[in-house]
Amino acid sequence: MKIKDKTILITGADGGIGKTISTMLVDAGARLIAVGHAEQGLAALVDSLPGDHVYVTADLSKPEGIQAVVDEVHNQGGIDVLINNAGVAPFGFLEQQSTAAISAQININLLAPMLLIQALLPMLKQRSEPAIVNMGSTFGSIGYSCYSAYSASKFGLRGFTEALRRELADTSIRLLYLAPRATLTPINNEQVIAMNQELGNKMDQPKVVAQHLIKLLQNDKACTRYIGWPEKLFVVINSVLPQVVDRALFKQLPVIRRFAQQ
Repeated sequence: MKIKDKTILITGADGGIGKTISTMLVDAGARLIAVGHAEQGLAALVDSLPGDHVYVTADLSKPEGIQAVVDEVHNQGGIDVLINNAGVAPFGFLEQQSTAAISAQININLLAPMLLIQALLPMLKQRSEPAIVNMGSTFGSIGYSCYSAYSASKFGLRGFTEALRRELADTSIRLLYLAPRATLTPINNEQVIAMNQELGNKMDQPKVVAQHLIKLLQNDKACTRYIGWPEKLFVVINSVLPQVVDRALFKQLPVIRRFAQQ
């Protein structure tokens, strides 16, 4: 795919990874429909980018938020690429998370991408090089302590992407899945960063994730990309010998619990 002159919708555009992806897409010649929950941040982002771009302020956890995005896509004459990047990832024990927090993770991380794709598929099918990118996570393949609801949402997104890719195999739409590891953005607070440092878990800058996304879009053969080593290896091991990963992560549990209790 050539990104130049493509109209690309990206959710979570006002977030740490979203801003960087948006900037790199525009640098490659794309036109953006930027979606996020903070109007001030979205306006500042669009104003900072060269070219003609629009933004939509929407709460993707609610039906009216989804509809606002779909309506704007119609107003703009359709899109070539949909990037489902918006996500939430609270850290903590499941028993201490509110019902609202758990629901938000499922609604924003999983249900919103499903509903957006469902609504926008007819328009995407009319494009010559349509693509959908679902932003997953290493935790969508490896369930991780104190990220149980988040892991569930990303496991679901990975399965949805796989199933829909097969459903649309006789169309021109490419279904892509990008799975970053931990990233240095506001989604991970100082507590999580300190925990990862103590555990020796590497964290990437948003630019690394954005670069991988661009490569995934431009590579006609790839459909899935995992970021980071040894995380890629752990994904494979977890799929065939999960008890090996169980033992490795059990050793981390005391540290994870200590930070979660803070």
